[in-house]
Amino acid sequence: MKGKAFAVVVIGLLVTLALVAWQDDEPASQQTRTITVTGDAEVRVVPDEVILTLGVQTWDKALAVAKRQNDEIVGQVFALTGEYDIPPEHVQTEYINIVPRYRDGYYEARDFIGYFVRKTVVITLRDLSQFEDLLTDALEAGVNYVQGIQFRTTELRQYRDEARALAIQAAQEKGEALAGELGQKIGQPHTIQEIQNGWWSPYSSWWGASWGSGMSQNVIQEISGSGLAGDGSLSPGQINVNARVSVTFELTD
Repeated sequence: MKGKAFAVVVIGLLVTLALVAWQDDEPASQQTRTITVTGDAEVRVVPDEVILTLGVQTWDKALAVAKRQNDEIVGQVFALTGEYDIPPEHVQTEYINIVPRYRDGYYEARDFIGYFVRKTVVITLRDLSQFEDLLTDALEAGVNYVQGIQFRTTELRQYRDEARALAIQAAQEKGEALAGELGQKIGQPHTIQEIQNGWWSPYSSWWGASWGSGMSQNVIQEISGSGLAGDGSLSPGQINVNARVSVTFELTD
């Protein structure tokens, strides 16, 4: 019985292998022909908020003095945000650092310069018309580093979806154009893959971190809106919201 069972299994395996081999030998004319293209899109948006990153650095040979001076300046910045009616949740201390410095280097205990105390305050401002006045007042209060000015939009999700839809449209148009050059047409999509979807707004780096990105596009749509605040001396420009997709279409005659 065991011998017969083994023989049945072997026969079944041979039949399976034969079917696979027959499928692999399917004529090329019956195989699905496809074309893969990428679609890129960029939506340009006028920002409605700005992230202001301010740095405060103080130093003294006495650590307590350096820290007190730093705390006083940061306290004045916090007071300013209250005068501008900026909600407390839109103001935060993001970076704190205390470093002893020596004229001969960090590791040589000679010619001590003092303790350097650094703090970074990040402010989210929704009223862009207040931007210049707030920045001026902060500098007069003792802020000595403007480490980042980042214009953003609070409707990023909406514009990301819009950019993605435009990227799909761009991929379809590109597929039709490429197939048409060969006397072909595109049919149903087989696969759709989102390669990237993001946004870009330039700003400088700071003590804690830095970031930057750039993307290409073959579709651009501009969202209407004013790019100026107040008397027009502030021009935040536009934010680029990008999307890229890869689509594989079936080719038909």
